[in-house]
Amino acid sequence: MRATNLYAPTLRNTPAEAEIASHQLMYRAGLIRKSAGGMYTYLPLAWRTIRKIEQIIREEMDAAGGQEIMMPILQPSELWEESGRWGAYGAEMIRVKDRHGREFCMGPTHEEMITALVRDEVRSYKQLPLMLYQIQDKFRDERRPRFGVMRSREFIMKDLYSFDKDIAGMNESYRKMSVAYTNIFTRCGLNFRAVEADSGAIGGGHSEEFTVLAPEGESRIACCDACSYAASDEKAALRPINAPDEAELPLAKVATPHTSTIALLAEYLKIPVEKTIKAVAYQTEDDVLILAFLRGDHEVNEIKLVNAVPGARELRMADEEAIRAVGGCPGFMSPIGIKKGTHIVVDETAMRMHNAVSGANEADFHYTNVNPKRDFGAVTVADIRLVEEGDACPVCENGHLHIGRGIEAGQIFALGTKYSKAMGATFLDEAGKTQPLQMGCYGIGVGRTMAAAIEQNHDEHGIIWPRAIAPYEVVVVAVNAKAEEQLAYAEEVYEELRAAGVDVLLDDRRERAGVKFNDCDLIGYPVRIAIGPKTIENGTIEVKIRKSGALVNFARDTYLKGVQDMLAAL
Repeated sequence: MRATNLYAPTLRNTPAEAEIASHQLMYRAGLIRKSAGGMYTYLPLAWRTIRKIEQIIREEMDAAGGQEIMMPILQPSELWEESGRWGAYGAEMIRVKDRHGREFCMGPTHEEMITALVRDEVRSYKQLPLMLYQIQDKFRDERRPRFGVMRSREFIMKDLYSFDKDIAGMNESYRKMSVAYTNIFTRCGLNFRAVEADSGAIGGGHSEEFTVLAPEGESRIACCDACSYAASDEKAALRPINAPDEAELPLAKVATPHTSTIALLAEYLKIPVEKTIKAVAYQTEDDVLILAFLRGDHEVNEIKLVNAVPGARELRMADEEAIRAVGGCPGFMSPIGIKKGTHIVVDETAMRMHNAVSGANEADFHYTNVNPKRDFGAVTVADIRLVEEGDACPVCENGHLHIGRGIEAGQIFALGTKYSKAMGATFLDEAGKTQPLQMGCYGIGVGRTMAAAIEQNHDEHGIIWPRAIAPYEVVVVAVNAKAEEQLAYAEEVYEELRAAGVDVLLDDRRERAGVKFNDCDLIGYPVRIAIGPKTIENGTIEVKIRKSGALVNFARDTYLKGVQDMLAAL
């Protein structure tokens, strides 16, 4: 490819809406252009990288026993009603009707579709195990699409589904996919970590996220400093913290004017925040009120809270009217005096406090000497707090958790029989008995993997692509393309590299050398070869490694091996 024919409209300025590095650089380097909120067109350079990531994925999926198929994007509502997710999936599902009034959705995922396909074809254990995958666009109506292709409404995903005859088989398929994912992200040149994760709307049992480590990533991950435990902040299990033993004192109601926040309360009473109990009120998508209580210095983990309340799927902050209807007072709440039947969830750590302070459900009043086990009555007790730096590891005795950030690029799930039982996907085992299929599902965000690579590999000048997924491995720059000798020499080098199997671009534009060199750094080609006046004069060929910035001069007869060695080392 010649740059004079390449559609790569680079920008010098960063669009105002682009908040993070990958979004900014994908715009500036001419990789994407916005079509609508959360929807993007991939331009040629980005598409080349997408195809390279897809090829790596295909090779690893095939090696693990996967077979590629392609399912419809448009899915009938009947399948989702069978699984119970048509109403449960939430507002992210894009629903449409055809001319006959039949309901469909634009596929956010394909568990129902694949289960229906396999249940109609697989009859015997002899047809198992089975792994089927596709690479396809998915659609989710994100409330706040942002960060470019990192969180968009339309995105490319690889989704593989495994079918086994028993749990042991499902676990083996899960293991194979875990190995395959490790291979994929390693081959893509990424620094990543597999962490325990919440299964979310997909459901099932065990799940892991493959998180590309990056300071600006949306995901918070907790890793132990003494063992291999790692989990997303949504999933991280936490040991309850025992408060020091104290003799229980009588409950007392005290005036606390103008103390509607924990900080104000602690200051007014001259007590540590750790001696307070705070309340956070939510409503579900069905307007069910949930009151959560935890130690004053802790934060609610909304995923854990949803999992602690049967039937809850989505949360929003509660209306004042709903709080008052059950006897609560915003800013001064506790479970004491709340109407029976209200969903009250108390964090395990808060439940172990002694002589604490909590709201009295009356403006400007709090209770002191609150002992939750004595005073809170019938409440749900669960781990609902968000992990913090330095929390004790839930697995080992001496470890502590440290918080890092990253980008979830892939997730794997052990589904078990969640979908097969609901949709009647069964087979006959060795004894001729009908059994539900054991399933797993495994997804990779292809565009997100590309964006994650940029987040992890860039500097003030632009992208620094890992070689395996760079749109081109090498760019040959004719420093002055108007000089016929330089352009002819550059074309010779370009053709030699092509013949040697190198993925190479020739920058033959009649632009100033500075413009072309800046574009090379912005786009992030791993290796740059400059053909300029010195090349014509003495035959030396200047080669630059984008990652290190190192410049090496080669003779005409040694540059090819030098470039190949450089690429091999990247």
